[in-house]
Amino acid sequence: MAIEMPADAPCAFCDYLSGERSYTVLLTTLLSAVLVTKEQRGEGHVLVLPLAHRPTILEVTDEEAADLAITVKLMAKAIDAAYGSPGIAVWQNNGIPAYQSIGHVHFHVAGTIDGGGTYWGDVEELALFETDRIGKLLSCHLR
Repeated sequence: MAIEMPADAPCAFCDYLSGERSYTVLLTTLLSAVLVTKEQRGEGHVLVLPLAHRPTILEVTDEEAADLAITVKLMAKAIDAAYGSPGIAVWQNNGIPAYQSIGHVHFHVAGTIDGGGTYWGDVEELALFETDRIGKLLSCHLR
């Protein structure tokens, strides 16, 4: 693989999913999980990722890709219902030149902010109780 990857062993996402490190895990399916990110770049910003460690989109199986897409759609609907944002942003990065910071493929899903788009650059890191609160709000809108 030619993609230049971040050096992040052990994988933070795998640690969150295993419970080794505390994080707000909103839901899991057979193949994917949704994390409420501490770095809220938009309204209800979540990360959708495969349960299995996959560095980039290139390693995701077809079954995982289908599950990820369905879960991204589910979260977009929940964010829309919970926040009523005028837009929903979905993005995914592969490799350091694409600004991937954790070497475990993940999709960002967030409602847009006032004025449009999402926050880039540094954002405040929320405490776990705050991401738990966002997770509870979103879970009320999962259908």
